Amino acid sequence: MRKQYFLQVGMTCLAVLALGAGTAFAAAAAAAAGANGVDESARSKAAVIAVDQHWLEAELDGDTAWLNEMLLPEYRSVDADGAVHAKATIVAHAAKNRGNDEARRKVEAWLKANPSGKSVTIRGNTAIISFYDLAKGADKDVRSSDVFVYVDGRWHGLYSQHSKVSAG
Repeated sequence: MRKQYFLQVGMTCLAVLALGAGTAFAAAAAAAAGANGVDESARSKAAVIAVDQHWLEAELDGDTAWLNEMLLPEYRSVDADGAVHAKATIVAHAAKNRGNDEARRKVEAWLKANPSGKSVTIRGNTAIISFYDLAKGADKDVRSSDVFVYVDGRWHGLYSQHSKVSAG
């Protein structure tokens, strides 16, 4: 999306689906609230989904300022093969997408071919959004999960874990 979200074409594109509450992050969150009607600073499932979608858009558009604010310094993304990617890797990858819609086309095609449901659990200051195969359901399939922590009035990405997409 992980991430929700996207370091590789295919499953990782969904995963890459990615700090502090600086003014750039607040302004971007306010703009996103206007665009999708959801207050990304709310402590709600809808806000977690909105932040995760904003994350995907930021990666695809190369919005590194927003990503730097939203991702915690210790953020890690673990691919299906076990490879670990730090925040800096995610931000650098996103920068390559600025002004180029190739990654967007690949991610959109992958998402169309592999539609996912979203499940959000919030406990205290922690939220987990998981993406699952619609045919299997959230209790039997997890393709990817992003962990968020609510800090300084905003959701921030802490960790992402991605699985291989299995056939039928």
